[in-house]
Amino acid sequence: MSGALNIRDIDWGMVVIVLVICALGVMQIFSATLGTSSHDAWWKQIVWVGAGLLLMWIATSIDYHSVMTHLTPLYLLSVGLLVTVLLIGKQAWGATRWVPVGPGIHLQVSEFVKLVIILLVARFMTELHGDNLEFRDLLKVLGLIVVPMLLVVKEPDLGTALTYLPILAVGAFLAGLNWRYVLVIGIIVVLVLPVGLHFLQPYQKARLVSFLDPERDPRGTGYQLIQSKIAVGAGGMWGKGVTKGSQTQLRFLPVPHTDFIFSTFAEEHGFVGVVVVLALYFMLLMQIVKNAQTAPDRAGMYICMGVAALVLFHVLVNVGMVVGRMPVTGIPLPLMSAGGSSMLSIFLMLGLVNNVRVRRFVN
Repeated sequence: MSGALNIRDIDWGMVVIVLVICALGVMQIFSATLGTSSHDAWWKQIVWVGAGLLLMWIATSIDYHSVMTHLTPLYLLSVGLLVTVLLIGKQAWGATRWVPVGPGIHLQVSEFVKLVIILLVARFMTELHGDNLEFRDLLKVLGLIVVPMLLVVKEPDLGTALTYLPILAVGAFLAGLNWRYVLVIGIIVVLVLPVGLHFLQPYQKARLVSFLDPERDPRGTGYQLIQSKIAVGAGGMWGKGVTKGSQTQLRFLPVPHTDFIFSTFAEEHGFVGVVVVLALYFMLLMQIVKNAQTAPDRAGMYICMGVAALVLFHVLVNVGMVVGRMPVTGIPLPLMSAGGSSMLSIFLMLGLVNNVRVRRFVN
């Protein structure tokens, strides 16, 4: 597949939806950080969006087939970088997740590993022999994914580590995983889960307890969730208006411009605003799935569906978290939460989706 790319072949509908979500995010970051030491986060977010658009174009331009042929060194590089993070990474909020890449700039390596996992699953599933995914094949690809997962959990960052699993789950489903194997996996998870709880950090265990009963420690582990639910409920139908949310502006809600940006948006824009944002995410997912349906090959289909699974998982967990239906895991809301690494990685993923799309027109 060679030939020049035409700018008209890009999925401009998806790009417009993405930019609208980003614009709403920048507006909400401005409001949530007004009068605080973090008020420069809104224009930094604009810079990250601009850098993300550049990376998306680069990811669109390089044939994904060429990238997949170099997947082994990419995988080894990602594992090596995760080890480097543990050795020399910057520590913040009790976790070591970032590596310095320039003056005042730190990137979260685990965010970019998601792209490697998407490509890894796509290549593995494409090279399968037969119409169904055998259990031994599932164990092979799971073993490859578990290595970076464990390194990310060690940081510790359980939330990001869990985001790797939906990519595998969707890939396995599309590859024809037998439902008997699904039942076996479910039984194994139920049996292993109690053992896994012993390996969680104390604060992670506390989050699980506070999720089930936040009133148990309203000034401690349950504080974030209680304030988040108050903020969401206070928005009513139409919201209180930009910069007028009491929970947000009076600083009752911690980190309102990152993990809990959806709470501040709900407070200031109400039920109507929430419906609009969720509709935008739905439209984005449908555009990605549409590109999967029209992909020129199975590898392209797996890439697009891997991206769709990841975006959906992020949205469901983040929104579920702020309304008390999911534990607080620190998973950001794609394209809205402040943060460079998350923004750049999601734009790279969307670049892969566009990459698959434009290959339909390249001869």
